[in-house]
Amino acid sequence: MNDLLCQRCGEVFPLDAPVWRCGCGGLLDLRFTARFEPELIAARPPTLWRYCEALPIDSDEHIVSFGEGYTPLVEIDVAGRAVLAKQDYLFPTGSYKDRGAALLVSKAAQIGVRHVVEDSSGNAGCAIAAYCARAGIACDIYVPESTSEAKLAQIRFYGAQLHRIPGSREHTAQAALAAAADSYYASHSWNPFFFQGTKTFAFEVCEQLGWRAPDTVVLPAGNGTLLLGCAIGFRELREAAIIDAIPKLVAVQASACAPLAAAFEAGNSHPEAVSTTKTLAEGIAIAEPVRGPDILAAVSETNGCFVRVDEQDIAQALREVGRQGLYIEPTSAATLAGVKAYCAAAPAGESIVTTLTGSGLKSTNKMQQLIL
Repeated sequence: MNDLLCQRCGEVFPLDAPVWRCGCGGLLDLRFTARFEPELIAARPPTLWRYCEALPIDSDEHIVSFGEGYTPLVEIDVAGRAVLAKQDYLFPTGSYKDRGAALLVSKAAQIGVRHVVEDSSGNAGCAIAAYCARAGIACDIYVPESTSEAKLAQIRFYGAQLHRIPGSREHTAQAALAAAADSYYASHSWNPFFFQGTKTFAFEVCEQLGWRAPDTVVLPAGNGTLLLGCAIGFRELREAAIIDAIPKLVAVQASACAPLAAAFEAGNSHPEAVSTTKTLAEGIAIAEPVRGPDILAAVSETNGCFVRVDEQDIAQALREVGRQGLYIEPTSAATLAGVKAYCAAAPAGESIVTTLTGSGLKSTNKMQQLIL
């Protein structure tokens, strides 16, 4: 059964329908049967498209690609403990968001979409703009006025129409939603095809471990773009009998903006909007995550947990990983701070995988301030 299903009213749409939200306003989930053929996969080029039977694209001719994916899985030291980290900051636009953009824009091209809108704190906007440029699709990117100049320059150079919105990250999302009433919303939180790209993180990790799953995966949680993709990917691998069990998912939030952690700790299935303060981890500072209930459910169903990290922990993690030769942006360091906190009580033999989500080159001003 391959289709789109509304979470709210249950209406079903075909996969090729140019819809990103149900008419009732509900979120859409994608129902798709993924297939895996390890021998065929091993013979293909090292890109995320090696898993083509597990991706909802009809044929290779529709693929929009820069040869992205299959990033290195390297061992790093976190407080004296060996942890495996995916170097997803090595993607073409400098962040893991290329996973989702590659799939979503490929699907948009397949169904004949000629214009999209997206809102972002920076990285998703860069990714969508780049892949739309590759596909010849016009795009309008909405960002908070406070977005780093490096990311703004990157978006402009791809030829996207840039809109800087005063106020909070939520004001930016509202502006994009209004614009999407007359366009296709290439959203990394609303559009279900984005998660079909980020789920390849799970595929790659398992293949790189010899088609085994780690015990635990520690991931950032703002809009849950990567975490929800991983939940989908590991579930599909389990359903296909490729792995025996789904890893525990540990979600990291900055203490300055932690609505999901607060809901989880209170035993609530829905997060409530929270007041926020400025944080180094701007990429996960989402006060009202659209798929908040889905994120909470994914963590709960794997017996996972949430970890909050303070600003000094983020800055320290950034410095420590830099001394290991890895130049990542502060939002990415928040996840490593979460790994450090989680490892303090984790069993000694537990295998842990995490991610390095974005390049430090995207946050030069912040990086310079943190050198001292």
